[in-house]
Amino acid sequence: MSESSLHPKSGEQPEWLRVVQEKVESLRYGVVQLVVHDGRVTQIERTEKTRLVAGSREGAAH
Repeated sequence: MSESSLHPKSGEQPEWLRVVQEKVESLRYGVVQLVVHDGRVTQIERTEKTRLVAGSREGAAH
């Protein structure tokens, strides 16, 4: 991330905020996590989970 993305011009979103928004909007179910060092966002992690339908016998051993 460049220094200019940390201090955007008035009215602009910082780069990390745009990245978080994209990750949240494309996520069906899961977690978006920010890693912060010295008060600055240094990493953004996204974990997507897949929920199986309760009661589904597909793939169950008989």
